[in-house]
Amino acid sequence: MKNTLGKNVKNLRRAAGLTQSEFAAAMGTTQQRVSEWERDKIEPSLYNVIKMLKVLGVSFEELTDDI
Repeated sequence: MKNTLGKNVKNLRRAAGLTQSEFAAAMGTTQQRVSEWERDKIEPSLYNVIKMLKVLGVSFEELTDDI
């Protein structure tokens, strides 16, 4: 089964040892929004994708791997 951006965000967040709430706080958003991203209900804005890279300490290629 193909990965999605949401699945990659969830896996990378977990690998970083962050809860949804901790990740949301670091991103300046809500836990509900993080949940929506991870379930592919909504796509993060480009601004938020760039912020995710910094918070998670990953490259764009890692974030978008296999999607």
